Amino acid sequence: MKKVILFLLLIFSIPSFAQYESFPLPNEGQINGGFGLNYIDGDLFYSFHFRPELSFLNFGVGLDLTLDFDKTGKLRKENFNEFSDYLSIIRYVRYGLKNDPLFIKLGAIDYYTLGHGSVMYRYNNNAGFDNRNNGLVFDVDFGNFGLESIYSRFAEAGVAGVRGFVRPLQFTSASTIPIISNLEVGVTYAGDFNDNAGITDGTYNHEQRTFAAVNDEGSINIVGFDLGLPVVSTSMFSLDLYYDFNKIINFGSGSAAGVIMNFGGLGMVTATAKLERRFNGDNYIPSYFNTLYESQRFRIDTATGLVYSKVQQLKAATDNSNGYYGELGVNVLGMFDVVGSYQRLDKDPDSGILFISADVSPEDAPYVARAGYSKTNIKDEKDLFTLDDRSYLFSEIGYKPMPYLLISMLYSWTFSPVRDADDNVISYKTQKRIEPRISFIYPFNTNSGN
Repeated sequence: MKKVILFLLLIFSIPSFAQYESFPLPNEGQINGGFGLNYIDGDLFYSFHFRPELSFLNFGVGLDLTLDFDKTGKLRKENFNEFSDYLSIIRYVRYGLKNDPLFIKLGAIDYYTLGHGSVMYRYNNNAGFDNRNNGLVFDVDFGNFGLESIYSRFAEAGVAGVRGFVRPLQFTSASTIPIISNLEVGVTYAGDFNDNAGITDGTYNHEQRTFAAVNDEGSINIVGFDLGLPVVSTSMFSLDLYYDFNKIINFGSGSAAGVIMNFGGLGMVTATAKLERRFNGDNYIPSYFNTLYESQRFRIDTATGLVYSKVQQLKAATDNSNGYYGELGVNVLGMFDVVGSYQRLDKDPDSGILFISADVSPEDAPYVARAGYSKTNIKDEKDLFTLDDRSYLFSEIGYKPMPYLLISMLYSWTFSPVRDADDNVISYKTQKRIEPRISFIYPFNTNSGN
């Protein structure tokens, strides 16, 4: 029954799971604040949140202040127990939007993709509410050439990535030739420099709460090369072909070939589709830096002392098989927005990767329903909607008795940090949050003086 309820939430209910982040329009903003209860792994807290956003011309800023108090009135320690928690009150400062000629963003990074996504796809720099990080995104497109780049966290070493691309025929007389004139060539580098990025084994001292690495592969470094060719590009329909080749240094290599289609001429409906064939060699994992990477990079079972890490999976990926990846997104008049993707390799029964997001919140409707779900290493259909340490879920269902008042219920399955004796994050464990809340949402326009 729980799986049925979860499935219905996903289908009929994404703020943080949007295909691209949504921001207020220029010279518009929104004040969002409220209060409620927050049950975190069964413990009750009284919660207050304040999340205003403001956009002026191409600039934007968003804040995110959350305070949880226990029954004695004491602030929950995890709200502010490290310097990055204070910095994360500023959720983002940005210039431009994704896919603009210039896009710069400081703060939380939600679902960032480099190129076609074969190295980094929907990467999120925050593993959960209790360990928030601030990073940088810098994308620029000069038409003939450009750059995509990301750095995941300023507080300590983390994930960094950069992709430079050029449209070489734009520099020649061939720029007037249909189709091939927009050929794009890209080169990608991405790496993880976190101290735990390459650990495959170690010992955990339960009494002293300390960990010592035994086997460490060091930083993870990936280089890639890609080609992209827009075959059709009109306001009603576009079709792009692409090919990627990647090498994980000191490990294996793989490639992918695919097609991306966008449908804009369906009247009330817009849609996008992506189909990719993946060719994976030994010791290679496609889209290595994915949505759940921060929580799966390195974990310790503090009860048994066993180590689980992404690099362990990489080393064990021998006789890895080829496979398919597909994605479909549909938007109906801006009222219903759903995106879903799935990977399955031919011979690996544990290779399923699922991503679903849905948003049903028409502007003038009295209801709100949105959700997002991601899971990796799916074994079979029965495993799809079982919440565990391979899952991330957000859902909210609410009702608006007034235009500026929202009464809603939030359910989150996320991760909380496990700390050593020196208060350093050494692992993550699953966390369940149930939050009934009342929110006051007031949009405004700076031009009108409201």
